Amino acid sequence: MMKAVFFGTPDFAVPTLKALNDICDVSLVVTREDKKKGRGKKLLPTLVKVEAESMGIEVFQPHSCNTEEALEKLKAQEADLFVVVAYGQILSEAVLAIPKKHIVNVHSSLLPKYRGAAPMQWAILNGDEETGVSLMQVEAGLDSGPVYAMKKTPIGDKNFGDIHDELANFGADLIREFVRDMENDAVKFTEQDHEKATYASKIDEELLTLKAEELTAHEFLQKIRAFSPAPGSRFLFRGEHLKIYDGELSDEKVPAGRFKATKKQLWIGTKDGSVLLKEIQRPGKKRMDVVSYLAGAHLDEEGEV
Repeated sequence: MMKAVFFGTPDFAVPTLKALNDICDVSLVVTREDKKKGRGKKLLPTLVKVEAESMGIEVFQPHSCNTEEALEKLKAQEADLFVVVAYGQILSEAVLAIPKKHIVNVHSSLLPKYRGAAPMQWAILNGDEETGVSLMQVEAGLDSGPVYAMKKTPIGDKNFGDIHDELANFGADLIREFVRDMENDAVKFTEQDHEKATYASKIDEELLTLKAEELTAHEFLQKIRAFSPAPGSRFLFRGEHLKIYDGELSDEKVPAGRFKATKKQLWIGTKDGSVLLKEIQRPGKKRMDVVSYLAGAHLDEEGEV
């Protein structure tokens, strides 16, 4: 059985870790340091750490995996394979040179499209018809290494959560195929077309903000889906910052920058049509359906957003 080291941090990486552990001797899991989260600032482990400990795998949490101490720890594993999934840190060339055979990365886009930090969200934001996962060889450049294989899925009306979970499982599928090909000495990589490369920048507050009068109905809905269920698109409505998690295109006639409400439905007017909102979160409150929100909102039937 081949020996492997796994690098990963969030829940997206967990299915691939599980799959790798089924088919390899995973001697070490490298993940980011525990972080303080929530109102109580409680120190919480990464989800990869939780999973690794449940499987009895040693966990290593260096501040940087590129220090001499970390390099010695990684070399001591004498691993055939390093697998990286959403680890969150750039690996130095010294790290890349350690494994006996390969170091590969599960990246959540169809490379060379959407290299970088937030590929799933940008695929939805840009209205792409499909997205997927690429398993590539890690090299010094950002997501620029040659690709072993891809697995695709249509986007349709899926939100970020749907895509995230589907692609996380795709990563597990691809690592099983890769290890099988390694065992048969049949691994082949294909160089990316670097001229077609695009980059998925990090998500900032401006991207999260919904401005109905500046967006088409389709763009408004894409923003909702791209950031649902986390972190949630922001929307200033009647002096209150709401998060919007679900909605649908509507034929209801509502002027741009205005709303229309009944006891059970709430529409927002955009540049070219309206969106029917379905799930909302008020500041400091839990997510709720729009019917529950309207019961306590005391809105006029129509008005400015």
